[in-house]
Amino acid sequence: MSKPKPTLATAKNALKSYFGYDSFHPTQEKAIASLLAGEDVFVLMPTGGGKSMCYQIPALIFEGTTIVVSPLIALMKDQVDGLKANGVAAEFINSSLDIIEQNKITEALIAGKITILYVSAERLVSPDFAKILKKIKVNLFAIDEAHCISSWGHDFRPDYTKLSHLKTLFPKIPIIALTATADATTQTDILSQLEMDDPKVYIDSFDRPNISLTVLPGQKRIQKIKDFLQDKTTQSGIVYCLTRKQTEQLAEKLQNFGLSAASYHAGLNSAERSRIQKSFVRDKTQIICATIAFGMGIDKSNVRWIIHYNLPKNIEGYYQEFGRAGRDSAPAQALLFYTYADVEMIKRFFIDTTQGDLQHAKLERIKEYAEGVICRRQILLRYFDESYEEDCGNCDVCANPFSTLNGTAITKKALETLSTLTQQQPTTTQQLVSALSKLSQKVSFASWHFYLAQMKNLGLIQVDFSKNQALSITKKGQAVLSKNNEVRLVLLDTFIERQEQASKTTKSYTKNKVSKNYYENELYDSLKEIRKELANKHSLAAYMIFSDKTLLEMANEKPTNKEEMLNISGVGEVKWERYGQEFTKTISESIAKQ
Repeated sequence: MSKPKPTLATAKNALKSYFGYDSFHPTQEKAIASLLAGEDVFVLMPTGGGKSMCYQIPALIFEGTTIVVSPLIALMKDQVDGLKANGVAAEFINSSLDIIEQNKITEALIAGKITILYVSAERLVSPDFAKILKKIKVNLFAIDEAHCISSWGHDFRPDYTKLSHLKTLFPKIPIIALTATADATTQTDILSQLEMDDPKVYIDSFDRPNISLTVLPGQKRIQKIKDFLQDKTTQSGIVYCLTRKQTEQLAEKLQNFGLSAASYHAGLNSAERSRIQKSFVRDKTQIICATIAFGMGIDKSNVRWIIHYNLPKNIEGYYQEFGRAGRDSAPAQALLFYTYADVEMIKRFFIDTTQGDLQHAKLERIKEYAEGVICRRQILLRYFDESYEEDCGNCDVCANPFSTLNGTAITKKALETLSTLTQQQPTTTQQLVSALSKLSQKVSFASWHFYLAQMKNLGLIQVDFSKNQALSITKKGQAVLSKNNEVRLVLLDTFIERQEQASKTTKSYTKNKVSKNYYENELYDSLKEIRKELANKHSLAAYMIFSDKTLLEMANEKPTNKEEMLNISGVGEVKWERYGQEFTKTISESIAKQ
């Protein structure tokens, strides 16, 4: 029997029934409405913002099967396990399955028994798989991690470039492309590469206000990590390192501190990597020390903190990696260690020579973030072309502001010089610094670099990575020139003095907006135990039963029956039937003891 024509009301019913949420985020609703109208869609939402709901809900209400392109085997499995836990008929086909399993899924696909199927980009456009797709009713193609199609992006995958043929092979099937990390250049390239039909573009805020941001000098890293983890002994977290050796050494040191830690890198065989990842996802291992090969395939919502042991290679990768914390929107922390030695190591061993200039420029931008002297959230959001003018109050700079001086004259000198130079030819940072040093010899070469970094972070100057890193003056920068708007700058000596002080201590200035006892709740602890037992019983990750945030809401609201439980965010009909009564029983017993 065919499904009735879907509407937005149908979509909201599916959201509540399957996932337990009462309403969509505005961007989700707009994207779904466009798909209902048969339009192609491009969605840019932050990690943890609910991108997958943009295609999973249409898949549930459309007739036929949604095909999802995913870049990693682990990511496919994690998504499918989560969907099945919510009662959705989902499967994946990839090289981890033997031919018998693949044939079984193919038969179910042709029989119309699969609502959502995850595949790789390479498989999707292969002639054999295209023949299979012609036999079924495909209702939607969803391209997850769409930044992988762009050579400007931080995680380029050549296989993704084959997806441009989708519109040729299936001209009438809508496409939704989704990513969490793409600057303006990458966004434009994604749309061009996919050849979508006049797509609707929806860009959500990049802000993750629940994650506190801290950058510390890399001296005394081990002691600083030990201090950082003192009150997090039961929380899940990831430490990202540049080298395999670092992951192994750090995991061993954390084990010696009495913590549950393991290392993860591409040098391990696939079975060992799978075992470690499964142990982490199911809360049996608390901490993973990993290279960036880890985490993209994890939808684990209860990661409470991320540490970058070294400076990442670019802001896009950093944003995606620390965004793996706090996916449930409950409080989380991101700590980044920075030394100039890390910059030199990346330049020597981790720069792809085919994109050397671009990668060097992106490395310079994250170095400027690490050396930032204004609200870190402002710097990140402006990098992604999002205006953010207030201090966030949830980063180390906001907690311990730098003293500033009136730098309007210095700024105007830089902007006027840039304006003059760009009338002759595109101008890079190095060229501008060279020109400024000749014009104003009282200001040192290093100080000009430092001031220009502040101007970029303040949103007065931007870097165009698609035009050989040429600088341009933003509207905000033009206002400084035309209206003489005041600009406050930090002296290089002030920054150096702060760095020297921070190098000698393990103190962090981050003050999380949420009180320390956010997770200190006796009933919450009891509900976590119930969740753990159910997860083990059903061979699922604990967060796939209910997220931390859902358990916290239960602990505060204390639902004792079906009606009350279904009012808890994250509790749908399927999960109520499967798990709900175990939790209401525990809550009722807790109330009776009071």
